Amino acid sequence: MSHRTAIVPEATWVARWAGSLLCLVVAGVHVVDQGGITATRDPSYIGIAYHVLEIAAVVAAVLLLLGLVRLGWLLAVGVALGPLVGYILSRGPGLPDYSDDIGNWTEPLGLVSLAVEGALLLLSVPLFVRSLRPEPRVSGSIGD
Repeated sequence: MSHRTAIVPEATWVARWAGSLLCLVVAGVHVVDQGGITATRDPSYIGIAYHVLEIAAVVAAVLLLLGLVRLGWLLAVGVALGPLVGYILSRGPGLPDYSDDIGNWTEPLGLVSLAVEGALLLLSVPLFVRSLRPEPRVSGSIGD
């Protein structure tokens, strides 16, 4: 089974473009939140997580646009799910050495982030699952 799509129906192109755009918006929101592309959040593990997320989001977008859908959608699921979990943990119980956002559930940029990540998760999970299905065989081919 190939990771690359041979013939891409129009609906698949639309989903891949939408997924790519959502991934890039997730990256952009986190760049803004951290104070710029070269800035790093404190504590350092939060700053590193932001940079890893931003890189993963760009890589997922590129993979989807190149047609490497299985890996692209899997990475997109992570790009959506990771920050959602981080948001809940940072606003709920807090994270080690990071309690600045406890109870800050209505921060506008955080809400935008949740909306984009939620949309990406709703798009990417079913399309990743679909990418796991075996491709239908074409009848009449050699060996049939």
